Amino acid sequence: MTGNKVESFLKSERKKKNALLFVLIDSEESKLESSQKLAQDVEKIGASAILVGGSSATDQIEMAKVVKGIKKGIKIPIILFPGNITGVVPDADAILFSSLMNSENPYFITQAQALGAPSVLKFGLEPLPTAYLVIGDGTSAWFVGSARGIPFEKPKIAAAYALAAQFLGMRFVYLEAGSGAKSSVTPEMVKTVRKAFNGFLIVGGGIRDTKTASDLVKAGADALVIGTFLEKGGSIKKLAEITKAIQRSK
Repeated sequence: MTGNKVESFLKSERKKKNALLFVLIDSEESKLESSQKLAQDVEKIGASAILVGGSSATDQIEMAKVVKGIKKGIKIPIILFPGNITGVVPDADAILFSSLMNSENPYFITQAQALGAPSVLKFGLEPLPTAYLVIGDGTSAWFVGSARGIPFEKPKIAAAYALAAQFLGMRFVYLEAGSGAKSSVTPEMVKTVRKAFNGFLIVGGGIRDTKTASDLVKAGADALVIGTFLEKGGSIKKLAEITKAIQRSK
């Protein structure tokens, strides 16, 4: 996929399906064979993309193997979700080219991006310009990214960041409660951000059941990211129910 094929694909899927499911595979948690099977299974139940990465993934060689291995068996796009420059590997279709806007360390706002950009170009990855916002605290993304977590009950702060992202030309906003978060981003926050931001809104972290997923979609999420739920033994059947629920709700 070249040009802005992945972005166009996600937008057209979004129109057809109402809301999208992205499944996150952490290349350090999942072995290659189980990742390949998982990718094929979630494609069958209606996932629109596979994200590969995570905030603590540092083994670039392992990640490259996982991406290459998954790609053979699926048609949906593989999108890299890097926590650092080690998350930039070949063979994927696109990358969430993210700035962790509420980090207190400039490295995660622009410096890692400058170091990673030549590899993105070299590997022919489609960059999806993304504002990555960490909500709450105590998760890997919060710790590793030196984030000044936006409090769950302060949706207007998240909306202000999302609007700034839009004015900076970013077309995606990712509200992240964090991998394995105890609670998910609130529907109230999603609704407030949705009013301010007219790009593609992704929400992840702590989504484990159909009600939470439906509420987030009704509030305005375009795509939900689910990862740890599966690593911690959640079933494909349950994920299929969540997928059906979000593609119906709104």
